[in-house]
Amino acid sequence: MPKRTSEAAELPSGKAAALGQATARPEAAMPEEDEGMGEFEDRWEDEVESEGEVIDANAGDEEDGEDGEDEFTPAMEDEEAPAPAKKTFLPGTKLGPDEMLVPDNSVYLALHSLSYAWPCLSFDVLRDSLGSDRATFPHTAWIVTGTQAGEVPGQGKAKDEVVVMRLGGLSKTQQHDSDSEDDDDDDDDDVDEDATLDYLTIPHVGSVNRIRARPAPTNGGAIPDPYHVATFSETGKVHVFDVRPYIDTLAGPSRPRQKTPVHTITNHGRNEGFAIEWGETGLLTGDIASKIFLTTLTPTGFHTSPNPYLSHTSSVEDIQWSPAEPTVFASASADRTVRVWDVRAKGRKSVVSVEAHTEDVNVISWNKGVDYLLVSGGDEGGLKVWDLRMFKGTPTPVANFSWHTAPITSVEWHPSDSSVFAASGSDDQVTLWDLSVEQDEDEQPTIPGEGGVEVNVPPQLLFVHQGQKDVKEIHWHPQIPGMIISTASDSFNAFKTISC
Repeated sequence: MPKRTSEAAELPSGKAAALGQATARPEAAMPEEDEGMGEFEDRWEDEVESEGEVIDANAGDEEDGEDGEDEFTPAMEDEEAPAPAKKTFLPGTKLGPDEMLVPDNSVYLALHSLSYAWPCLSFDVLRDSLGSDRATFPHTAWIVTGTQAGEVPGQGKAKDEVVVMRLGGLSKTQQHDSDSEDDDDDDDDDVDEDATLDYLTIPHVGSVNRIRARPAPTNGGAIPDPYHVATFSETGKVHVFDVRPYIDTLAGPSRPRQKTPVHTITNHGRNEGFAIEWGETGLLTGDIASKIFLTTLTPTGFHTSPNPYLSHTSSVEDIQWSPAEPTVFASASADRTVRVWDVRAKGRKSVVSVEAHTEDVNVISWNKGVDYLLVSGGDEGGLKVWDLRMFKGTPTPVANFSWHTAPITSVEWHPSDSSVFAASGSDDQVTLWDLSVEQDEDEQPTIPGEGGVEVNVPPQLLFVHQGQKDVKEIHWHPQIPGMIISTASDSFNAFKTISC
């Protein structure tokens, strides 16, 4: 599976080296309001002006017909050409020369697009102290990401960075419909404004393949100090940074900040990787040479075991710790398998495995609410949900969806609703799914597709978000229910739908 973006973003005219501020680009230009005739205005009232004579309205009625004169028939007004009909866009459909994608704001509670100087392949949501289960707009979200810098004309390749970002002003999306005048909701949080992006950067050697923040305690709401973030570089090294001083500086007041990693893992040699995950037991990292290493944090610092976990026969694409057993983890590989491991097992071999997809298994996510459910996404575009209790012999998935038309790039369960998960693919889609919806063959929904062919819509498909190019990763915000953040080659999106 191609992991890196195919096109680099354009370099902006100016960019702060350390502390920057930018304004988010609007997701889509809103249509201009009609400045012509109002609903009850007379288009000709300014052209036929009274010269002071008062005429009785009834008098006109009496004169009509008495002298046999014909009634005056006003000229027909030129009718405006009807607006082109809107239709649902399906992935794979080719847009016409005069067509463009426009979001339907009626299905979004919030929708914002923000861009950075370079594409970011991966990001993670940072814990903040603003509270849990936040519902009041506007929202603020903290994330950490890493760049895939491109070429600067006349200067060669730009320097890569780890970027700590504060996404502010994530306001409620206005519907701009005719019924808005009847709304009784006059709250201040109902203001549709552009989001803001504040950031601080940390120098990084090589493009950031994947980045993960160490999980913070869910109780108490305190930001960890130190707050460790790990990156897997294209150079094969895994770097650990402390981003707490950067968070404090963005929030104010400024703190001294270390520009170098607090630790670097070199066990992978020159083999880069994309699998990295923190857990109670430690940090797991998997590379393209099929090796998985475990790094633990001791009172004296970080320690990486020299002996890797070996069972995969191809690149390790993703890793997930079990939410219930701190010594158990699962891995996905380009060898088409999903394997489950226990760090206590002798020989450092997997304890159980299944051939999950017909092509590379790109991503997995372990359900935190139902700890025997795991969802996987493959290079063929398939999404499969597995019952780990059935990982014996030749198990079959409990759910199998083939909606996406390109490789799956990210998948993640909802943090509080154990039946819902989100996925993204190289077909520029972010999809939301609900396993609690039952299949009904008699009421299978369909929508018109290319050439008039009807396309079956899985009833478990809740929502399809589009508009980004080459979506790479998605995450639910654990402290803002229903908020999803996605990264692509052209932008970050932060959105909340009416479905979740």
